[in-house]
Amino acid sequence: MSAYSSEDVRDVEALAQGIHRITKGNWTVMEVCGGQTHAILKNGIDQLLPPAIRIVHGPGCPVCVTSMEVLDRAMEIASRDDVVLCTYGDMLRVPGTKTDLARIRSQGGKIRVIHSPLDACKVASEELRLGTGRQVVLFAIGFETTAPATAMAVRAAHMKSLPNFSVLVSHVLVPPALQAILSDPDHGIDGILAAGHVCAITGYEAYEGIADQYRTPIAVTGFSPVDILRGMLAVVTELESSKGDTSRHTRVINAYSQVVERCGNVAARRALDEVFECCDQVWRGMGTLPQSGFKLRSKYQALDATERFASETSSIACPALPTIQSHCRAAEVLKGKIRPTQCEAFGKECTPAYPLGAPMVSNEGACAAYYHHQSRNDPDVLGGSSR
Repeated sequence: MSAYSSEDVRDVEALAQGIHRITKGNWTVMEVCGGQTHAILKNGIDQLLPPAIRIVHGPGCPVCVTSMEVLDRAMEIASRDDVVLCTYGDMLRVPGTKTDLARIRSQGGKIRVIHSPLDACKVASEELRLGTGRQVVLFAIGFETTAPATAMAVRAAHMKSLPNFSVLVSHVLVPPALQAILSDPDHGIDGILAAGHVCAITGYEAYEGIADQYRTPIAVTGFSPVDILRGMLAVVTELESSKGDTSRHTRVINAYSQVVERCGNVAARRALDEVFECCDQVWRGMGTLPQSGFKLRSKYQALDATERFASETSSIACPALPTIQSHCRAAEVLKGKIRPTQCEAFGKECTPAYPLGAPMVSNEGACAAYYHHQSRNDPDVLGGSSR
């Protein structure tokens, strides 16, 4: 049975026809959300678009952009006998420089997969009640979407005065990444689809300056085929109507107004501001981006796992991954420079069972999306078609 109603199908057809009708130029549109990547490929949305429109995939997978440095630190901490590391399931098989969390867990590391950061507080309370003497470290990753839940966990641990709870923070922010991509003279991006769930938290005020500075229209949109095509129609309409007009103001279009407001979620933003402050952050494949991450404010500094384990982690041995010589081009995939299928290792040395790069590991990674949803026998895909 189809997951979509007849009304959805009619809306998809109408939106696709509308995009075909107005498209005159050749446009490259980037989405920056792993959920949208999978929705586009799973539902064949890219095949509904005119040949002149090319979709590329940006750094929309938080697991994929988590830096080697932070991953290695998490693995060193997880290797300790007196630590329980709590994190999301997607992080287990992401390779660091030496190993991954799954391998550490298989050799006795105490790693708990959680569904919410507040679960880590419960684990810390239970370890304290049992008197195990173990420290509980929350390995907190994600974009602005998941950061409020981390902030709630930090506040809860602080209020309960949990002495055995700390957090390794690796939250990253989308707007600085877009600025980094668009500041590259060879970026080749004409328009952007912004992730609705991120903007539901932060709003889209920060995107307005980016759209205007780089003359790149941005549409905030959701994850269903109708949502994505509605966002695409908004971007293409803006591109076609502003073609050749250098004086025109480039807009952010809210194509997901049923969920997103310009100012975002005020309560969530207040929680973020209380617990975190912005800092420079290293992104895997992109380097250090100014003011693109969060760190704990001084009030909560005692809960910083980096500080708590600073003097001890460097000497801990981690089980090594086998060395693999590869042509992995994950960094170029994350920047939208190439499609996953243009990487020589795709589907050969690099598969979900034996991933070489983070985008093939995560459920939200672009490489995994192409592997699962795009036929590797399709000559257009293998040839790196402009589609």
